[in-house]
Amino acid sequence: MKISDGNWMTQPGLNLIHPVQVFDVEQHGNELVVYVAPRDVRERTWQLDTPMFTIRFFSPQEGVVGVRIEHFQGALEKGPHYPLNVLKDVKVHIQNTAEFAELKSGNLSVRVTKGEFWSLDFLRNGVRITGSQLKNNGYVQDSNDNRNYMFERLDLGVGETVYGLGERFTALVRNGQNVETWNRDGGTSTEQSYKNIPFYLTNRGYGVLVNHPQNVSFEIGSEKVSKVQFSVEGEHLEYFVIDGPTRKRC
Repeated sequence: MKISDGNWMTQPGLNLIHPVQVFDVEQHGNELVVYVAPRDVRERTWQLDTPMFTIRFFSPQEGVVGVRIEHFQGALEKGPHYPLNVLKDVKVHIQNTAEFAELKSGNLSVRVTKGEFWSLDFLRNGVRITGSQLKNNGYVQDSNDNRNYMFERLDLGVGETVYGLGERFTALVRNGQNVETWNRDGGTSTEQSYKNIPFYLTNRGYGVLVNHPQNVSFEIGSEKVSKVQFSVEGEHLEYFVIDGPTRKRC
């Protein structure tokens, strides 16, 4: 879905809530759980009538980091459900300092910055490969059709190219394209296709799987030229960043 109207405004009828400031961090076994407020909550009185995002970081396999962002919990999961190959006893390393909270699996780590402004970074051996900053993920209320959405925008570097998303009849490099991962019998040579997969990889040696069976809407350098945006309808968004560093391993 299109969220932005140019660089500064949003599309008519949309109300956005963004993670802004880390409120609390907990470790639940091999998972890192971060509670994030959509505004400054350093003072007790500023915490009144404030919603909260719950963000879980976990690792189903070495070198893979899962992210689940939730606005409201407890919604009915209608499915269909596709079980993932989750390994037991994956070795992770978790840090929770005054400056940041981090979960590391293999050479890949995810880090959230504490302080005044939100920052979510994915690092390979300590070097940032992608991530999102303030106002680049969150919750969308659409008054046009009374639906709610979750979205994420992951950074693209200079010269970074995107591939994948299943069967497509458009250009092999996906940059500049809008892709709706909904299977349709529309014939060939159009933007509709039969075998959509919500997974992409880039020439920087990592892949991203959006773990939702329903339609996932991708804006690949199309809405924001330096971002891959993906959005789903509902109250949560779950995705995995998969480290290569080669494309074959992704």
